[in-house]
Amino acid sequence: MSDLLSKVDTQFLGFPSPTAPRIQAGGHPCQGIYWTPKGQKPKAAFIATHYNVDFSEHYIAPYLATRGFGFLGWNTRYRGFEDQFLLEHAILDIGVGMRWLREVAGVETVIILGNSGGGSLMGAYQGEAIRPTLAGALTGAAREAYETLPKAELYVSLNAHQGRPEVLTDWMDASVIDEFDPIPTDPELDPFSEANKPPYTPEFIARYRAAQKARNQRITDWAKAELKRLNEAGIPDRVFPLFRCWGDLRMMDGTIDPSDRATPMCYRGHPAVANKTPSIGRANNIKTWLSMWSLETSKCQGKPHLEKFSEPALVVQGTADTGVFPQDARDIYSFLGSKDKTLELIPGAHYFEDSPEVRNAAATLICDWAKVRI
Repeated sequence: MSDLLSKVDTQFLGFPSPTAPRIQAGGHPCQGIYWTPKGQKPKAAFIATHYNVDFSEHYIAPYLATRGFGFLGWNTRYRGFEDQFLLEHAILDIGVGMRWLREVAGVETVIILGNSGGGSLMGAYQGEAIRPTLAGALTGAAREAYETLPKAELYVSLNAHQGRPEVLTDWMDASVIDEFDPIPTDPELDPFSEANKPPYTPEFIARYRAAQKARNQRITDWAKAELKRLNEAGIPDRVFPLFRCWGDLRMMDGTIDPSDRATPMCYRGHPAVANKTPSIGRANNIKTWLSMWSLETSKCQGKPHLEKFSEPALVVQGTADTGVFPQDARDIYSFLGSKDKTLELIPGAHYFEDSPEVRNAAATLICDWAKVRI
């Protein structure tokens, strides 16, 4: 890694957003690092953002920069503040980075890199830039900025979840019976009990998946009613907890959607242990639940945005990933409206942390694909 870093330049960036000024303490809502080949100003650059994870120092940045590309590891105002997320404002923040690449860095070809949870966010950005649907929530200059979002020329999905509501629902422990108490469960749906052990039966899988969707809907029904109750009392919102979300059956049973992954395993170790600890969505404002996580109301689902695409698209999936699975990649590929689209299943874990060799292989694949389309 030190050899790679000696071959790149980095530039820290910080800007206001159309709906968020610089705070009095000095921080900007939009921040990131622009990585470039040493001494060069590339005409093609990637941009990657996540819902709440800091992507400014993204692992793949130096790998792409040393292959001749720029890489903007970009953060919205919601880095570290997942509980406050609202999609339309995050998209405006991404637009700030996109405009900087075009107008200041001189980039002619922008390549969106949708990695991990950021896949659906970057897909939503491109989809809204193609045909905006959320501008009605904005006014004045913010609405104008939203309706004129710059589009990217190419799209890469890299070990990406289909969408925020989809991944949370897939990971939910369906046996939860009280959203405000992490202890009680329905034993007939407990995926970790002696009575329900991998390999799971088709009947159990069907009941479990249906119960996961029902759990998501129960929270949504509560959220809508609670928000109405609060608003009638003059209270705009509130925070609520979410427990037990390391319960995807694929994390325990390698015969479901088989791949090279280890089981039982998730991003935080053994799912039975991790499931008792905080996970994604662990705290939410009600408006954030409805914007990000709800199957019924969230616009952070992948399919409606990806269907708008006509740009060339590449879907890359590591076969040892323990949280994104082959079917997720196949679904993303099928959703894409692009005629020029490619699906590649390659060795490696979620962040290709297996070794420098697998990261190099992933970076070479992505760059070779992009170079022939610039």
